[in-house]
Amino acid sequence: MPAETTTPTLVALVYARRADGSVLLVERRRPPFAGWWVAPGAELAADEAPLQGAQRGLAEETGLKALDLRLRGVVRETSPRPDFQWLLFLYRCRAGGTPRPSGAVDDLRWWSTAELERAPVPPADRWWLPHVLGDTPGILEATLHYDAHRNLIEIESETPFYARSA
Repeated sequence: MPAETTTPTLVALVYARRADGSVLLVERRRPPFAGWWVAPGAELAADEAPLQGAQRGLAEETGLKALDLRLRGVVRETSPRPDFQWLLFLYRCRAGGTPRPSGAVDDLRWWSTAELERAPVPPADRWWLPHVLGDTPGILEATLHYDAHRNLIEIESETPFYARSA
């Protein structure tokens, strides 16, 4: 793939779990994933660390407080489109409080493990979910390439799941 020179948008995504293993996802109201179920999160402010953005994003989109927040992945998404360049920080946590949708979120719900396998999530999310939600040690590092229509066309896993400790 040719090197991309556009600066990516920095985003923190948070997969909140309950004791029963269910995962909170939000239904997006706006592009690029309008209508899909994704992790709540936020674009990072210029003066914000990824951890702070994850805490803020979860609170703003769901009203929940992140407990035991852990970085599980760093993923670069690139495409020929200048408006589709992302550097994603993927977190997992337990969450405190009662969830409520707000901001760019249409709806939110807890998905059981069985439901999650059939949930309408973007292909990239489906690819990284086993690592982010699982107990495999380490931090996933990858670059995902998309075409001009936002179709996932290639995944480069830059660091094996087990190569780094979390």
